[in-house]
Formats: sequence, structure tokens, C-alpha cells
Amino acid sequence: MKGRHYGLLLLSIALVSACATSPTGRSQLMLVSPETAIVESEKAYVNTVKALGEENKLLNDPAINKRIQAITGRVVYVAEQQYPRTRNWKWSVAVIDDAETVNAWAMAGGRMAVYTGLLEQLKLTDAELAQIMGHEIAHALANHTAEQMSVAMMTQVGVTAVGIATDASDTSMTAGAIAAQLAVQLPNSRTAESESDRIGIELAARAGYDPAAAVTLWQKMEKVGGGGPPQFLSTHPAPGDRQATLGKLVPKMRKLQPATLGPVAPVTLAR
Repeated sequence: MKGRHYGLLLLSIALVSACATSPTGRSQLMLVSPETAIVESEKAYVNTVKALGEENKLLNDPAINKRIQAITGRVVYVAEQQYPRTRNWKWSVAVIDDAETVNAWAMAGGRMAVYTGLLEQLKLTDAELAQIMGHEIAHALANHTAEQMSVAMMTQVGVTAVGIATDASDTSMTAGAIAAQLAVQLPNSRTAESESDRIGIELAARAGYDPAAAVTLWQKMEKVGGGGPPQFLSTHPAPGDRQATLGKLVPKMRKLQPATLGPVAPVTLAR
């Protein structure tokens, strides 16, 4: 019991000092450092890509892959200019051959995935695809994986507290397991989704893509899925609210849009 009480005390102290600020100025809980989230996400990403490759689920279409790499690379270039700390990230994207899944995701450190269902079911324009990639890149920029891990750890206070009190390596292992699970399987909060919308539309606009595509994208999202929303919308704000919010930003974002498409930063295609 003494060990548990000591662990709870340490955790309480950690909570007081474990606050961070997102790029939009929002206060974030950060029990897990962004650096730890990046390390653990890399492990999870490598394992995920390996499994997809063994299942022949990685798209082998040079034209589509090149298109996604180029659009993603333009948005990444802007991200690196706006957030210099990301210039040493291992930016990569996996194109998952799954026409039934309308989804995309991002891990800490710039590791992303796009399902072909997004392209095929929504018939995305380049500008709409840039909005998708801007949104996913924004998740990474805003340290949402580390935030997810931290929130998940809070739901296991007893286990985590004991780990802190007894063995720091055990706590690290717990964080790694949480990262591997959260990065792919669990959704971001609605707050994080709205934040990524705001950051993402600006990234795409600065890369040279029409910000009005953010509105048409969510109009398409609202229509797809038949009787239920696609997986991509599972915890997102309502599409109608999203369109209205993004629509108000379009005039301001247009002022940031250059006359031509921007440079392309290197982005690895996951194999």
C-alpha cells in the first residue's frame, strides 16, 4: 500500500507539471513526451507496414502512389517551414489497398496511411486530397498521439502509479503498448479533430491548394457510407458543422495561398 500511495503522489506531481500547449494554444495533458510517442510510433508503424505487406495490402499502382507522394510532399514542405522541429522526422505514407475503407490516419513523427477507399469512393480532387493529408499531418504536428497516450494512462491510474513507484522500465513498456494500440486503432477526440482541421486547411492552402476544397471534401464525406458514417467520421464533429466552420476560414486561407503549387519535400512510400 505504501508503494501505491507513493506512486499516486508521484503521479499527482507529474500531472501538475505535465501540461503542454498545442499549436492553436490549447492546453494539453502530456504524461508521455512527444519524443517517446515518436519512438514508440515508429515501432508500431514498422510492424503495421510489415503486416500489410505480408497481406499484399500495400497498393502497387505507380500513378496513384506518385500522386499521393507529391501532394503529401507539398504539405510536408510547408509543415517543415512552419515547424522546424519536424525537419528530421521520417515522413512516410502507406497507401493501403482497401476500396471498402474510407479512412486515413497518422502517428507521431509523421508516419501516415491512406486507404484507397478514400480516393475511389469520394473521387477526390488533388485539393481535397491535400486537405486529408494536411489534416493527418496536423495530428502529428499537434502531438495528438502523445496526448492520446497520456489520456489513456490516466484511465489506468492505479496500474501506472504502481509502475512509477516500482519500476520505471515497466512504465515505459506500458507507454509503448499504448502507443502501438492508439496510433492505429483508437480515434482522436473531437477537440483534436477540430484542431487538425484548423491547422490542416492552412497547411494545404500554403502548399498552393484551394482551401474551398475543405468544404467540398466534407460534403462528399457526408454523402458517403449509405446508412452510416464512414470510419473516418466515427468521432469527428458533425459534417455540417465542419463545413460551416471551415467555410468561414476559406477567405482568410485564400490570402495565404500562393499563385502556384509549392515545392515537394521527400516523403517515403511505405513498402
